[in-house]
Amino acid sequence: MKNIKYIVSLFIVSTLFTSCFKDLNTEPIDKDIKTAKVTFEDPTAYKQFLARIYGGLMVTGQKGPAGSPDISSISDEGFSNYIRLMWCAQELTTEEAYNRWGDGNLPDYNTHTWTSDNEYVSGMYSRIFFQISMCNEFLRQATDENIAALKVPFNTDVKKYQAEVRLLRAFSYLHALDMFGNVGIVTDKDKVGAFLPKQATRAELYTYIETELKAIENELLEPTTNEYGRVDQAAAWMLLSKLYLNSEVYINTPKYTEALTYLNKIIGSSYGWEAKYQNLFLADNHTAAGIIFAVNSDGLRTQTYGGTTFLINAAGLKGYTRSNLGVTGNWNGNHVLPTFVDKFPDTTGDQDTRSMFHTDGQTKEVTDIKSETDGFGVTKFKNITSTGAFGSDGTFADTDFPMLRMADAYLMYAEAVVRGGAGGTMTKAVELMNKIRERAYTNNSGAVTASDITLDFILDERARELYWEGQRRTDLIRFNKFTGADYVWPWKGGNLVGTATDAKFNLFPIPSSELGANPNLKQNSGY
Repeated sequence: MKNIKYIVSLFIVSTLFTSCFKDLNTEPIDKDIKTAKVTFEDPTAYKQFLARIYGGLMVTGQKGPAGSPDISSISDEGFSNYIRLMWCAQELTTEEAYNRWGDGNLPDYNTHTWTSDNEYVSGMYSRIFFQISMCNEFLRQATDENIAALKVPFNTDVKKYQAEVRLLRAFSYLHALDMFGNVGIVTDKDKVGAFLPKQATRAELYTYIETELKAIENELLEPTTNEYGRVDQAAAWMLLSKLYLNSEVYINTPKYTEALTYLNKIIGSSYGWEAKYQNLFLADNHTAAGIIFAVNSDGLRTQTYGGTTFLINAAGLKGYTRSNLGVTGNWNGNHVLPTFVDKFPDTTGDQDTRSMFHTDGQTKEVTDIKSETDGFGVTKFKNITSTGAFGSDGTFADTDFPMLRMADAYLMYAEAVVRGGAGGTMTKAVELMNKIRERAYTNNSGAVTASDITLDFILDERARELYWEGQRRTDLIRFNKFTGADYVWPWKGGNLVGTATDAKFNLFPIPSSELGANPNLKQNSGY
């Protein structure tokens, strides 16, 4: 059951945007608007606020699915969804997906031609820091002093909420580190009001994230003991593992041994293993094993044109009915490139069940990036349950978005071992890789040996296992294959066969609007 509900409360509006006023102690004239002081006299407000922070990853404003957006830096509220923006930045810039629409400057992602004026780059930056601002405000209100005034056992709960919110804040800062590199760090210790943060180096932001995650590790609930859709210790271990696995990119220092330290904790935890791959991406995937952290979606209660609603509807091709993906909206936007398709032994799923392509009426080759029939469709995410029932709504999906899951930990373990990290063995790496492939092939026909597990194989296996889950850009950068000429795919660089792109695109630019608003910020190199 999806226990935590995403509650949109008026007090969030009043607490987040007080920086517009010189007198921060001003009481509102409107009797229907509550100040933080009055709101948090009710201890249940803390969990409502916690729910809204989690909901900030899925919903886009104070009214669903549109009509009162959180951020205004992107023209279409549906596009301003955290997961949708993250997905576009992480997938449309790679060989795993492209979008055939001509919306604004979204096509620049397909061709590695974005600039600091790109509204989707700006939207991602704004969404990250809106999420961080909500976390900061929660922590300002959930101080030890305020908690001490609450009745037991609720004060114990709020202490746990503190750790969860610090993790969610670190997660958003990890996205900032990965996508933008050098940004300002703002925490709950900074006063609300006119404040222009200084720009931190990538190394400083890395250290901040690492310190935060280590500090809260033992304050979080143990693995699998929290409500579904909320984070626990294993989520912190996953984020630390990802931070360390990418440390050569972030701080030019390898930390594969450190990654294995936390990967061993995850692999040894109480998180289980889902027997059927498809079940991880269906409308009842909250019942699937092996999802460490999912962003909850409910077709009736979290209506948004982002999240899995976007993933599923935008994969709907011309002529689709609800029986194909469990939705009625055939948005026909996101297709896949042949370079990615060729990573599978076939397109039917008869061998590798992860091969979930719709090929009828479609060409594998993409000669016209705007064509409805060029490029295969993807049927990985569906608004249909494991029993074959439709989700609760024909447009808005019940399918949760799996942010962190066990298979990724297995793949990271193998990579850290191959890259020379201590604390793991190749024997264990082979075992974990074959567990992934046995599920994919439904037998041992896809089994590999130690000699098969090279870095190139791992990168391809990550594509086969994790495609469309918002990981690919980060992976390609870590393997030095995102920019440059070593690895090209159709339309990379703006032409049909693909071409090298500038290394500056390994980071997104700081949006020009942010540079104009904060003179402490300097643009990333090359933009």
